[in-house]
Amino acid sequence: MAAIAANRSACELTLCSPRQIEFQPRDKSCQILSKHIEAPANPDRPEREAAMSSYSYEAVDASGLKSQGTLDVTDQSEALRRIKEMGLFPTKVAQTMPFRPRPGATPVPRIFRSPMRMPRGRIKPGAVAVFTRQLATLTDVGMPLLRGLRLLEEQTENRALKLVITDVAANVESGGTLSEALAAHPRVFSPLYVNMVRAGEIGGILEVVLRRQAEFMEKALKIKGRIKAAMIYPIAVLVTATAILSLLMVFIIPRFQAVFEGLLNGRRMPGFTLLVLRISEVFKSHFLTAGMVVLALFVACQCLIRTRFGRQWFDRFKLSMPVLGRVFRKAALSRFARTLGTLLGSGVPILQALTIVKATAGNTTVGGVIAKVHDNVKEGGSIAEPLKESRIFPAMVAGMVDVGEQTGALPDLLLRIADAYDEEVDNAISAATSLLEPIMIVFLAVVVGSIVIAMFLPIIRAIGDGVNPGDGGGGGI
Repeated sequence: MAAIAANRSACELTLCSPRQIEFQPRDKSCQILSKHIEAPANPDRPEREAAMSSYSYEAVDASGLKSQGTLDVTDQSEALRRIKEMGLFPTKVAQTMPFRPRPGATPVPRIFRSPMRMPRGRIKPGAVAVFTRQLATLTDVGMPLLRGLRLLEEQTENRALKLVITDVAANVESGGTLSEALAAHPRVFSPLYVNMVRAGEIGGILEVVLRRQAEFMEKALKIKGRIKAAMIYPIAVLVTATAILSLLMVFIIPRFQAVFEGLLNGRRMPGFTLLVLRISEVFKSHFLTAGMVVLALFVACQCLIRTRFGRQWFDRFKLSMPVLGRVFRKAALSRFARTLGTLLGSGVPILQALTIVKATAGNTTVGGVIAKVHDNVKEGGSIAEPLKESRIFPAMVAGMVDVGEQTGALPDLLLRIADAYDEEVDNAISAATSLLEPIMIVFLAVVVGSIVIAMFLPIIRAIGDGVNPGDGGGGGI
């Protein structure tokens, strides 16, 4: 035993894995003492801490002075934390080098490094909102994150979303953060979603952030649903009217021409009737051509909208168009206020929050104003000043933002602005719908009534000239 104790002092204790410690002998006499000791798991130090990554950053200090550098950290959350500890406000953080293991450390499991193949099938925003609400409820009652993900994985009926949740849970189980696992699925979880979750992880308020994100998505879907519902009626009326007019012009009206010619015995038909018959003849002769032209115009408009110039023009038109322009404008303002308020309330830095708001504005005109706000804040200015100079944001919004900046209650005031504009959107939708209904009815009445009058004018003339319509060809009365 004494020899064993003497030889044991010559052994070297080396960490072989996070759960396994091995005595490695310096000479062959120590081999008899080599053994494995099970180390207790430490949930506060996941396996993924063994992986390092290089992140480049750009930041500004309190005076607006720009600085940049590189950090070797485990993930982006730690990079943001390090930048804040230096007294800087990050504007851009990006990974420059892939994960590399520390010397003697266990490599990151393959399931985390290799992203899952994107699932087939569409995952609707409503399904993501339900998932977020359920996950927020589970974490709020104290259920561990991984267990909550596994539970949602079992009960989710959407196959595509189930695959995504499975991959997210596997990445979290491998030692990754929830934000990094969500970022691997950009088609499902937007940058707004990922950055809010990352801010919640850094601040230790993940359950609060998830609840805010669920509320944000639910209200956004509610507003979007109301706008769609308001557009259904006029679109349905226009489609029905187009179908009826096409049927009349192609099949019904041309048959009346021969009847009128025999009824009037060669006399000239009324001018309005000739106009309608001429339109019907042209429409019938060029029906396919007209359809192809309409389709080509639609495709051309879609292609134009996808260009930068076309998108800017279309977004400006949406904000200034009659009746529905007020709805689109108020919805854009509500989206801006709610997104920025939710991000700031979740602890996301102001410049990063403005960048996300610009990308998710949904309107390039509003996005241009937000870009000016970002540049002004980056130079040490305020948020309210560019809003006042723009013609899109009302003076009330700029004033409340100014008060929020001075009092430090900007997130709360932005959410109040969003609630107020949500209510105004509801009122604007109701007013627009109430106004569109009589307009569409009058339009249909004028079109159909004009066709009916055009068809009755020859009959009235024949009666006035003493022709019996029942003879179909012209005996006198």
